[in-house]
Amino acid sequence: MKCRLVKINRLSGYKASLYSVVINEEKETLLEKFIRENKNSFLSETKDILKRLRTIGHKTGARKQFFKEFEGKPGDGICALYDDPDSKLRLYCIIFGAQILVVGGGGPKPKNIKALQENQKLKDENYFLRWLSEQITERIKDKEITFENDYLDFSGNLEFHEKED
Repeated sequence: MKCRLVKINRLSGYKASLYSVVINEEKETLLEKFIRENKNSFLSETKDILKRLRTIGHKTGARKQFFKEFEGKPGDGICALYDDPDSKLRLYCIIFGAQILVVGGGGPKPKNIKALQENQKLKDENYFLRWLSEQITERIKDKEITFENDYLDFSGNLEFHEKED
């Protein structure tokens, strides 16, 4: 599998840039897929999440209070975005400072589960972002990815290849 980061211009602004992921040669980003999968059952929550993402890009940056942090391994920046704390819908993201947010996928969290590992879809979405965070961080260390425009943009090699088992 290969994937690439793409900037979401309509949500990005002068406070933060938002990126999502295109898997292989699909037409949709993971964010677009998340919206399509959830808009019928969770329309108001989906709209609220999109408003929150736009606010992050244009007004506030990626403030910690918008996210449930530590949804991955220590230091990987994986978090979950909610429209509000009681929300059933979660969207996994990777935070790089307050200015760059990589938006992945997610879905509804059933009431009867305590951990994401109990829901295969949430587990898959989360573990994919853990892998991607590791790849991005390694490329930043190796200077294959750099920051531009006052740390608002990634520059460099934004295409990744996952090793198949």
